[in-house]
Amino acid sequence: MNTADTAKFNMVEQQIRPWEVLDNQVLSVLSQLNRADFVRDPYKGLAYADCQIPIAKGISMLPPRIEGRMLQALLLKPTDQVLQVGCGSGYLTACLAQLAERVISIDNNAEIIDFARSNVAGCGQDQVEFKQLGLTQLDSSTDYDAIAVSGSMANVPQALKQILKSGGRMFIVVGESPVMQALLITRVGDSEWTQQSLFETDLPRLNP
Repeated sequence: MNTADTAKFNMVEQQIRPWEVLDNQVLSVLSQLNRADFVRDPYKGLAYADCQIPIAKGISMLPPRIEGRMLQALLLKPTDQVLQVGCGSGYLTACLAQLAERVISIDNNAEIIDFARSNVAGCGQDQVEFKQLGLTQLDSSTDYDAIAVSGSMANVPQALKQILKSGGRMFIVVGESPVMQALLITRVGDSEWTQQSLFETDLPRLNP
């Protein structure tokens, strides 16, 4: 095993599994993708570390254990259509694309979109579409099987709840620093959703 493979193995076995991420498909994706390929050059040595890695001012990659819990909670199927809010480095985007049929990743920062798009193209993912959009510009006539919100918000936007399909799932972190809640929102009817609290965390605020 080379140094990168050892670091990736340790990330999965020492960070992600102990956080109760036991889904074999999720673990397989996290074991296969080279996270270092999505990290800016000054931080490549931290690619598999248990930390938030800077992408741009105020924007960071999520810690691997958070990414693992998110991917597991969404229960993605190969036919799923996924919306990602906040494209980050593209690493989580690529993970979602490995597990679902199609991913639409939106962000209002053109520089971040270009960085993520380049990284995702570099790993051969072609079922991802990046769009420079804010939440208020989302097409309300399109609905999704899953929504992954890649940062924290003050609360759960109604606009996102409304574009979940029946049975659709959304992972989102809400609240105020230093204690926020990671939630799984599931649509169970035309105007009914369930909410499950998964764990406490503290993530940078997303500006959608």
